Amino acid sequence: MAGLFITLEGMDGAGKSTHIPTMLNLLAASGREVVATREPGGTPLGEQLRELLLHQEMHVETESLLMFAARAEHLQQLILPALARGAIVVSDRFTDASYAYQCGARGLPLAKMQALESWVQGDLQPDLTLLFDVPVEVSLQRLAGARTPDKFEAQGAEFFARLRAQYLARAAEFPQRFRVIDANRSLEQVKKSVEEIILSL
Repeated sequence: MAGLFITLEGMDGAGKSTHIPTMLNLLAASGREVVATREPGGTPLGEQLRELLLHQEMHVETESLLMFAARAEHLQQLILPALARGAIVVSDRFTDASYAYQCGARGLPLAKMQALESWVQGDLQPDLTLLFDVPVEVSLQRLAGARTPDKFEAQGAEFFARLRAQYLARAAEFPQRFRVIDANRSLEQVKKSVEEIILSL
């Protein structure tokens, strides 16, 4: 049986991580092996790089190279072996996040991102991407009451507006794999949307 690769995307404060347990439980009920992971991270090296990426200021090209170094390790050590044995892999963020954060929000030329993507992951793309979408002001409001922000969460409205625009552009460009979820609703309504999408697989 072929593996299945599902990714979750969205701005900080969109609430995507809240719904991961619901997804994992529904997928596990199918009897398939389910592997939950995240980016940056997912491997011991990736988790070390995560700390640098989230808290250390650096040039956007350095940031992108480090992100793809973590992703290369993630693919080789965890994602590709799991897919090869027929597992369902659920990743909290993947390459769409790099396009949104480094290209959309921070201005890295798309051609450079595309070159990194092609080099590190070849033709591999998620089978399904859930994009949790909220207005910028909602994201900022939710983050204001959260834990100490990382360097991305601490950015202002213009950063988040560029970020959201790039995410929505990605969803429009790849409608066959994206499902955009209105996350500016009650927890129960969003959960119902997630359940419907997963059960339709």
